[in-house]
Amino acid sequence: MQRLVVTLAAVWLVGSAQAIAQTRPATLATLFEDIYGPNGLVVSSDDVQLDGTTHAAHFNSAFQSDFRLVNIALATQLASIPLPSPASGFTYRFDDATGTFVRSTQSFGPILTDRGETIGRGRVAFGFSYQAFTFDHLDGVPLVQVPAVFRHDNFDLGGGRLDVIGTENVIGASVSQFTGAVTYGITDRIDVALAVPVVRTELSLISNATVHRIGTGTNNTVHYFRDDAAIGGYGSTHQYFSEASATGLGDMLVRLKGTLMREATRAFAAGIDIRMPTGDEQNLLGAGAAGVRPFAAFSASMGRFAPHANLWYQWNGESILGGDVALGQEGGLPDNFAYAVGTDFGVTDQFSVIFDVIGQRVLDSPRLFTRTLSLSGPGGSVNLPDIFLESASYWTANAALGFKANVATRLLIEVNLKFAMTDGGLTDRVTPLVGLEWAF
Repeated sequence: MQRLVVTLAAVWLVGSAQAIAQTRPATLATLFEDIYGPNGLVVSSDDVQLDGTTHAAHFNSAFQSDFRLVNIALATQLASIPLPSPASGFTYRFDDATGTFVRSTQSFGPILTDRGETIGRGRVAFGFSYQAFTFDHLDGVPLVQVPAVFRHDNFDLGGGRLDVIGTENVIGASVSQFTGAVTYGITDRIDVALAVPVVRTELSLISNATVHRIGTGTNNTVHYFRDDAAIGGYGSTHQYFSEASATGLGDMLVRLKGTLMREATRAFAAGIDIRMPTGDEQNLLGAGAAGVRPFAAFSASMGRFAPHANLWYQWNGESILGGDVALGQEGGLPDNFAYAVGTDFGVTDQFSVIFDVIGQRVLDSPRLFTRTLSLSGPGGSVNLPDIFLESASYWTANAALGFKANVATRLLIEVNLKFAMTDGGLTDRVTPLVGLEWAF
């Protein structure tokens, strides 16, 4: 009967997510290219004029040609979002003296990390959680203040080609993730779990552009934005706006975990997570590449304290999000190595507090840096903030504080806050999580 319940629950989780994913809006992966694409600052045919003809594509930015960093950063986040542990807060061991199963720990276990115990042979655990990410920085650069300078093709030839377009950009990026998970104890030491996320991704970009005529000087009829409110319609500033959102099935996760050592109050487990590219990468609902994450988990029980430590390595395959979305060319997503240390404390028999520190080393990923460009010509000089990309590895660190409360028979509610401690990658200063666990 329990096997049937597990099967039906898994089918329901997948089926529900797929039903939500059937209606797809416009693709998000090319949203930024509408403004920062390979054709330069894309505007209508009569917005920017050069020598009496349309030359919208003649202003390009070294940054815009590699703006895929945002896609890579989001894909890396989707591939490494810490899912709530599929393991149940209730773990059991067989007591030879009584011939029954008894609780093996006095606390309810961690939320974003894992412990060495398994849930017990024939037992089933269900989990439901919701996480909301509102990203505010990319490699320490505030998303509400991202500069980018666009220079003319062949600007080194001088003359009017020295004119530049300076932009100040406000990027909005958020991801909401609802995850359903089911865990089944195959044996007393081996668990198998399935996690099914439903993801909503929202992106927006406001770009305020200004023409700096350091090549053409006071002649505003060479490079300009069409503006009916300006004299002659020759505007020096213009605002561009683009936004899109998508909701659907994310990348499903299958986990196999086995307890290798269990001695009195200590346990050590190893396992593997396999991420399936079921999410639509074109709409940034998934990474677009398979992933494999071997991991190890150690935990101990010292009265009401239950310290734990995790290690894992995330290998990611190739995805168009790591390459060129417009051309359909794939590239590798960054791999990462991570660790977690923490403890959960059983305040009472019905209430546990959890604290974790999670660190991650992202390997060989494009990174965003800022600089100031000093430009001059016959029409004057300007100092404009700009950004550039370099490939490098970096560390991230997060602290997590939460609790689990036993509100009914084998039913737990969980609340968690994750705090960013570093500026590497795409960061959300505070990420809330709420969830439920039910075991039988």
